Amino acid sequence: MKLLSIVFSFRNEEGNIEPLVKRISDTMQKIENWKYELIFVNDDSNDNSEKILINLQKNHPIKIINMSRKFGVDPCVLAGFRNSSGDAVVYLHTDQQDPPELIPDLIKKHEEGNEIVHTVRTKRKGEGKFRMFVTKIAYKTIHMLSDINLPIQAGDYKLISKKALSVILDQKEFRPYVRGLSVWVGFKQDFVYYERQARGEGESKMPLLSAGPINDYILGITSYSLKPLYLGIIFGFFAILICLLLIVYALFLKFNNLAIPGSTSIIIAISFFSGILLFTLGILGIYLARVFEQTKGREQYVIKEIKDYK
Repeated sequence: MKLLSIVFSFRNEEGNIEPLVKRISDTMQKIENWKYELIFVNDDSNDNSEKILINLQKNHPIKIINMSRKFGVDPCVLAGFRNSSGDAVVYLHTDQQDPPELIPDLIKKHEEGNEIVHTVRTKRKGEGKFRMFVTKIAYKTIHMLSDINLPIQAGDYKLISKKALSVILDQKEFRPYVRGLSVWVGFKQDFVYYERQARGEGESKMPLLSAGPINDYILGITSYSLKPLYLGIIFGFFAILICLLLIVYALFLKFNNLAIPGSTSIIIAISFFSGILLFTLGILGIYLARVFEQTKGREQYVIKEIKDYK
């Protein structure tokens, strides 16, 4: 009998936890030769989520990991991974948008020899057109700039074998992009396609233009590519070309007595080149910040306590 560890990172999801646990329990009862454990990593919730989980522990194999403060999704996911005991792990969100009924398909792909099985969203219900448009552009940008083949519309919901997970956890990145690491490790991988559902209860903890999605976007680009750094060189050549054209234009006006005194051209030129310099410095700053975080040597997270099931 193999063990499947199902990991959740959550914050204030009191309305979704109980129905989610029931759905998973019903789903796992249909799978032969696999038992399961549920690992809920509590990112410093201030609602009744923990009380609900403690009550559910009486009838379900639930491990509760309470963080000492709010650390964010990826550190909580890693904490869940490191405290799992399964022959494979599945990670999904607690908001019920990712259907746990898909787990049998993930296990089937794994039993066919795949070390990692991604889920790819064909539709995303309950999300506005603007959010969908921006999300699509973001995924395509990350895919285009990355040095690895990051699948478009493949989110956090995936199955990772114990073998692949051990390699992921061996990496020493302070702020890892877990979606990218699951591709970077290699091994045999496959996909399961599904329609993402609307959120169950409560409101999204990550509005489109909030810090979370923006940080994920920047992390996705900078974790697996140096291409943004080359933008400085490209902009530099572009700026030199513009300068040469402006010089030729200025000399033409001068020699033909067409030059008109004024500051407009100077202001435009200064604004243009200042913008390029600031943009390039911003890209350099992002990479330097990642180096700074890495060299400080701090822990990725701090666990306050672990409440295990009997």
